[in-house]
Amino acid sequence: MTVWDWNYAFSILPALVEGLGLTLVATVLGSIIAMVLGLVFAVLQRGPRPVAIIVRAFVEFVRSTPLLVQIFFLYFGLPAFGVVLSGLTVGVIALGIHYACYTSEVYRAGIDAVPRGQWEAATALSLPRSRVWTGVVLPQAIPRVVPALGNYVISMFKEVPLLVAISVLDVVGRAEEVGNTYFRYVEPYTLAGLFFLLLSYPASLLMRRLERRVGAI
Repeated sequence: MTVWDWNYAFSILPALVEGLGLTLVATVLGSIIAMVLGLVFAVLQRGPRPVAIIVRAFVEFVRSTPLLVQIFFLYFGLPAFGVVLSGLTVGVIALGIHYACYTSEVYRAGIDAVPRGQWEAATALSLPRSRVWTGVVLPQAIPRVVPALGNYVISMFKEVPLLVAISVLDVVGRAEEVGNTYFRYVEPYTLAGLFFLLLSYPASLLMRRLERRVGAI
């Protein structure tokens, strides 16, 4: 038996492409949650002290526990409270919350980098607090952290295969499925790895370019 069978490799491509589509869906939806919720966490940490302490404790808790444990808790633990979610829904929520706790730190660094004089000027003008955030602080903070946020999206993309543990058939799950069906694993796992490489490596180069451009501003 040959190590690599091109006919077999081409025959399993549709299944792997289907799994890749699910991987991208989970990444995009998880990223939206992570970006929005991460910004909320960052802003709340500059709010009233009791709220800031609670949010900070939650962020540190999530950052200090494995993503896989969080996925298992949502998938197997929530039904005990009467909440039953599909594997993909659990995966998107887990990825979004987990990475929101990381992006919140990125946003916080961007917010801290806004010159203090900008805050003082906004205060002197008696601008509403909401206007200070939306019109002064965030427009300066967010562009600076876009490259770092992009890197977290790439990391999330590469962690979607963890959802195989709760029967979500992303590209790696499909590779495992066809491998178990035909008892050939070299081709499916190699192709799955190539898919990740072809998407994540160019994205990484783009993020490096963005980092250089932002650093030059």
